[in-house]
Amino acid sequence: MLLSERQMSAYNGAALMIYALPKATALLADRGYDADWFRAALTQRGITPCILSKVNRKVRIPLDAVHYRQLHRIENRFGKLKGSRRFHTRYDRCAHTFMSAITTAATVIFWLN
Repeated sequence: MLLSERQMSAYNGAALMIYALPKATALLADRGYDADWFRAALTQRGITPCILSKVNRKVRIPLDAVHYRQLHRIENRFGKLKGSRRFHTRYDRCAHTFMSAITTAATVIFWLN
């Protein structure tokens, strides 16, 4: 998990985390991570990218429907997290405290569902 700056783009975040990714067979991501260099880096590491194509991409890259359903479930969980006032306004000023609160809430949401 990466806690980034407020206005950091997905490209910069992807560049920071590409070498810290654990062993995986696939990576689920939204359109912000749709870049040819990121897809190539994932493929080079043996990870199948499941990333939605950007709207302005001339040639759409096909997406696996099973993986996309899982991505939708993850996005719904983040939507529940964002609905909480504590996370929306970020009362915790220290990054490590905020990160631990997010991790705890995500674990509880996962466990309840």
